[in-house]
Amino acid sequence: MREGTTILTLDNGYHLWTHTDNVGGKIRLLCLHGGPGGNHEYYENFAEKLKDIDVQVTMYDQLGSWYSDQPDFTKQENVDKFLKMDYFVDEIEEVRQKLGIDDFYLIGQSWGGAITQEYALKYPKHLKGIIISSMTDNIAEYIVNINKIREHEYSKEDLDFMKECENSGNYDNERYQKLIDKLNCGYVDRKQPPAISHLTSTVATSVYNYFQGDNEFVITGALDGWDIRNKIKNISVPTLITYGEHETMPLETGRRMAATIPHARFATTPNGGHHHMIDNAPVYFAHLKEFLLDVENGTF
Repeated sequence: MREGTTILTLDNGYHLWTHTDNVGGKIRLLCLHGGPGGNHEYYENFAEKLKDIDVQVTMYDQLGSWYSDQPDFTKQENVDKFLKMDYFVDEIEEVRQKLGIDDFYLIGQSWGGAITQEYALKYPKHLKGIIISSMTDNIAEYIVNINKIREHEYSKEDLDFMKECENSGNYDNERYQKLIDKLNCGYVDRKQPPAISHLTSTVATSVYNYFQGDNEFVITGALDGWDIRNKIKNISVPTLITYGEHETMPLETGRRMAATIPHARFATTPNGGHHHMIDNAPVYFAHLKEFLLDVENGTF
């Protein structure tokens, strides 16, 4: 492991962009971005924020994302091989091995939180703990919550119009996009920093559309039906589940998850949306530091 950027060559021949700061830190943290098809950029300040507790921070862009190789997903063979949850879980393990990371904490935001849960179930022996940031253990409860939010935010006329666009696949409609922007500003990217604007403009749309669909508020892709509610009781490592208090994920689901996973804690961030590490960084990082230190000190 060395400080700075390393381009990994995967066994499949593709390349991933990785970056590590504070090499040699006693606590090792590996960061998984959301999307699917997002990138690492909202983790770029984590090393600075966590340096005082001696955390080595490693980030990488998943296959298909902005800084890493992007297979041609117009080819069905690439879709079949790479656009699977299992592929991205195993990719984490290959990155871990190639970078020589062990006894580490895995943090995943949104989509990254889904594959964090799956990794903890498949490869627990390498973990000291996990952080699930803004992610449920199933899509169904997320969909219910999103619809509650939309019913609260919009008039019947606007809501009917949105559903009409969705039923006809008219996602590019200007009025529809303005209504989606309102939800993004209220529940996803509340603080709207330039970094988030760049994150949106660089998303790997082929990956995002395949798994998610057209936007954050309608699931039409392969994630529809994802559900590991009956499995999370088998997550054996210390777990922090952290949500913004004003975001797309249902807080009651986070509380249930924390009650189901044997060694888990639920924390919320006031005034935080789906990217609450940006919306209210002081509270977010206070929760994260407390969790890491409690596990390290044996007081979790």
